[in-house]
Amino acid sequence: MISYAPFYKTLKKKNISTYKLIKDYNLSRGLLDRLKHDKPITTVTLNDLCTILDCKVEDIMVFVKEN
Repeated sequence: MISYAPFYKTLKKKNISTYKLIKDYNLSRGLLDRLKHDKPITTVTLNDLCTILDCKVEDIMVFVKEN
């Protein structure tokens, strides 16, 4: 399973709010909801997030093995 928990840690580390992502970077609330609930996102979106946050993919998501 892919978890987006690192995304929220990266936001906090970079002092960026989800409101700022919506307002300044035009990310949708739907996308943030998908991230919150660990739903799939596209690689284009992943690329956009890495660009916005100036970070690596592993700062956005992590693979968690399910038993």
